Amino acid sequence: MSTAAPVRIGVVGCGLMGRELAAVCGRWSQLIDHPSAPQVVAVADPNPAAREWFRRVSTVETFADDWRPLVDDAGIDVLYLAVPHNLHEELYVAAAQGGRDYLGEKPFGIDLASAERIVAAVDASDSFVRVSSEFPFFPGALRAHAYAASGALGEILDVRSQFAHSSDIDRGKGINWKRRVETCGEIGVMGDLGVHVAHVPLRLGYRPETVYAMLDNVVTERPGPDGSPVECDTWDNALLACRVPPTSEPTARQFSMLWETRRIAPGQTNSWSFEALGMDGGVRFSTRQPTTLQRFARRDGEQLWEEVQPGNVSAWPSISGGIFEFGFSDALLQMWASYLAERAGSLGDRFGTVTPQEALDAHRVFDAALRSNTSGRAEPID
Repeated sequence: MSTAAPVRIGVVGCGLMGRELAAVCGRWSQLIDHPSAPQVVAVADPNPAAREWFRRVSTVETFADDWRPLVDDAGIDVLYLAVPHNLHEELYVAAAQGGRDYLGEKPFGIDLASAERIVAAVDASDSFVRVSSEFPFFPGALRAHAYAASGALGEILDVRSQFAHSSDIDRGKGINWKRRVETCGEIGVMGDLGVHVAHVPLRLGYRPETVYAMLDNVVTERPGPDGSPVECDTWDNALLACRVPPTSEPTARQFSMLWETRRIAPGQTNSWSFEALGMDGGVRFSTRQPTTLQRFARRDGEQLWEEVQPGNVSAWPSISGGIFEFGFSDALLQMWASYLAERAGSLGDRFGTVTPQEALDAHRVFDAALRSNTSGRAEPID
């Protein structure tokens, strides 16, 4: 008989990622000896059609048009808060003040000031709170992180972290909340995708001290609900050139780091990548080639990039054999496994989900990037 503790989850925001969580719970038996057994039992969304999808999930008992009944329901153990950025602060602060455990969506506030208030509320509570970012849970990404953390790179020269897709290359794609400053925030694509690129570098201790930003709003109008043009005023693409101070020995000098977030990246579908190079070694991984990891070494006077197949070796063990291949839905399962294991005190030394402090550190970079784009020079990160 399983000893896993039941975890009753309430979903606020019944869009794509809320539905993905319901699917994750349906696959939970794929994990081996996990301490938690989650079920989605309640959903909230003002859109009746979005709520209606969850009628097919047999465990859902509560359907609400507002988030307050879920935050107030002591029978719910964990909340998944997946709402537009302009709604983060009110909801996330209320959940923390109510002592609720939750996984929040990125960027954890519409701007830096909002993120600071959210994190202050979390710090003042006893809530267990983390932030969603699933791509670093690919086996190759975990291996890249571990290799960089091991010191095998030697003195670090350069780090690049990127998230690129081409969802907005179609100028006829209709306007939505992610394409408007009012609901997405002035940081634009950095809010939408930036935590993905910040997760691994910040976990490695690579915290920038300055940033030079090149931000680009490519498509300035999109069709509104009636087909007429509506202003599309968020940044589509962002390239952030950062300087990172010395982290630890043997890194005795500052190094460069690029963070790239692109909604318009021709040739890309939905690719996350990470690369770190040092004097003694290097490592790179991309979800575009999800079955391979590349490592750099100097051997017998030659410079070599070697290819490693990490296999299906996850942060939390699963019934799938290591010889099989890994995908996006597996990364989501592993992210939730990490969150719930850490909540239960059973994560150990496994890779963890984004912390509120890491989300706040990312916001500080994005805020400095806005200032840099205006001033045309590198700006310090407060």
